[in-house]
Amino acid sequence: MPTLPFHQVDVFSTAPFKGNPLAVIAEADGLDDAAMQAIANWTNLSETTFLSRAQNPGADYRVRIFTPQRELPFAGHPTLGSCHVWLALGGRPQGEHVVQECGAGLVRIKRDGARLAFTAPPLRRSGAVDAELTTKIAAALGIKREAMRAVQWADNGPGWIGVLLDSRQDLLNIKFDVQALSQQPIGGVAPWDPPRDGGDAQFEVRAFMWSGAEDPVTGSLNASLAQWLIGAGIAPKQYIAAQGTLLGRAGRVHVIQEGETIWIGGDVAPVVKGTISL
Repeated sequence: MPTLPFHQVDVFSTAPFKGNPLAVIAEADGLDDAAMQAIANWTNLSETTFLSRAQNPGADYRVRIFTPQRELPFAGHPTLGSCHVWLALGGRPQGEHVVQECGAGLVRIKRDGARLAFTAPPLRRSGAVDAELTTKIAAALGIKREAMRAVQWADNGPGWIGVLLDSRQDLLNIKFDVQALSQQPIGGVAPWDPPRDGGDAQFEVRAFMWSGAEDPVTGSLNASLAQWLIGAGIAPKQYIAAQGTLLGRAGRVHVIQEGETIWIGGDVAPVVKGTISL
């Protein structure tokens, strides 16, 4: 029975079980689409990735990203986790940065010690949300419209709408009602108050998926929120976002703007290493 290298890692955390898990299968060149989808359905994680040789000469490796139901062109925590595994297996970049080939094109990843960071992809949609949808968002979040400091399209692919609240506690108190707003991902964000919340992070983030489930730590959402918040002068050019608090996680997303580029960084903790039988 053929086997392939199998790793499971925890992304946006220095410790296992506190971030967002990812399964990574290496040497996957011989797997077809159906096999990859079947494996991703079996692992039942939010994403499973498959590493293979790059097809683009400018890339160091190729990654394909699957949820249990479908393939994604790009996602944040799978990018960092896949790069971590590629490096751990002896991968060496051609240039200063690692270059990942994926469905969305080429993505640069830089190393800062053990931490990795990817470049935030451009927003596909930004700007104000119309009044009718804003009212539905408030209802789904169980809050009054005036409790939202700002509501903004922050879509870099998944369709995110960002909602800014006044305090971390206000955000943590939300109980999302997917029946009030189905099929629309919402990303909530609120500033930390240092005397009350501590200085470990500057913002709290929650990601409500189209299914109604809450994602533990979300690279794509943090990338789009950073472009909005930094661009609007709400956030500084360097900050840390916490995510996953109510899920028993302690995700930390490190955001920094250098010139026109915003980097979304996080640690990766190895959890499982072995082989998968096919």
